[in-house]
Amino acid sequence: MRRAVVDIGTNSTRLLIADVAPDGTITELERRTTITRLGQGVDHTATLAPEAMDRVFAALAAYRDDIDAHDVTATTAVLTSAVRDARNGAAFTQEVRDRFGLDAHTITGDEEARLTFRGATSDRPGDHRRLVVLDVGGGSTELVVGHDRQVDFHVSTQAGVVRQTERFLRGDPPRSSELQALAAEAQEIFTATVPPEIRNGVEAGIAVAGTATSAAAILQELDPYDPARVHGFRLLRAQLEMLLPRLAGMTEARRREVIGLHPDRAPAIVAGLVLLIEAMRAFRLDEVEVSEHDILRGAALDRPAASA
Repeated sequence: MRRAVVDIGTNSTRLLIADVAPDGTITELERRTTITRLGQGVDHTATLAPEAMDRVFAALAAYRDDIDAHDVTATTAVLTSAVRDARNGAAFTQEVRDRFGLDAHTITGDEEARLTFRGATSDRPGDHRRLVVLDVGGGSTELVVGHDRQVDFHVSTQAGVVRQTERFLRGDPPRSSELQALAAEAQEIFTATVPPEIRNGVEAGIAVAGTATSAAAILQELDPYDPARVHGFRLLRAQLEMLLPRLAGMTEARRREVIGLHPDRAPAIVAGLVLLIEAMRAFRLDEVEVSEHDILRGAALDRPAASA
């Protein structure tokens, strides 16, 4: 079956079109990402801003054309943290359904964690280690622990790159005190929400989403971005701890010129690095494996067919 999955997140709107075989084998045909910052101001106002919704609608219009061109037989759209938190989230979800013909659902944090774990572990049949999947998103960070493709523990935390940037990073470049306050809050959130026995039992980590993939691309100086070189990249915490002060010491305008970093990720990459570092510290991980397989793949494997 040919499926299209759209992930409408707090920071980006993404598309995956793929053929999904009965045995779960996925052949990707198209993957697109647009930074739409739907979560702009939601942490303070609990409302999706009109201009933020318009950015998503513009991306969806282009994605709808791609979906139609690929003769897709089933569509799914998953909406996450920003929409969950917004008073007008339900109305926005309905408009996505009505305007773009997508089977759109606002999913819970638990469901987001489950789908992310399924996507991240879908191509690891022989890996029996207890893994944690770290998904640093725009409005939330999902921490999912499991083994043999089964989830043992998961939590969706109120820590994300858009949310924490708006809360803490007001300087350009951000001040040391702002970075320290962000790191302290992240450390508190992650250690408070995951019991020590869970954190201490993890044997390895997988990092998904834009912060991890951007870090891998920056460290390899990829221009243009190459998913094949990002997927499976071993990302050391020591590398992140050196990359953070480098990027945090730049203005946003200068970060937009960094090789390997998509310019639209420049506003939130510093907060993302802080969150990823603190998540790795919470699980005592010196390195993680970066994965291109995330909630998009998990939803493609998981969702029942819906009429396109």
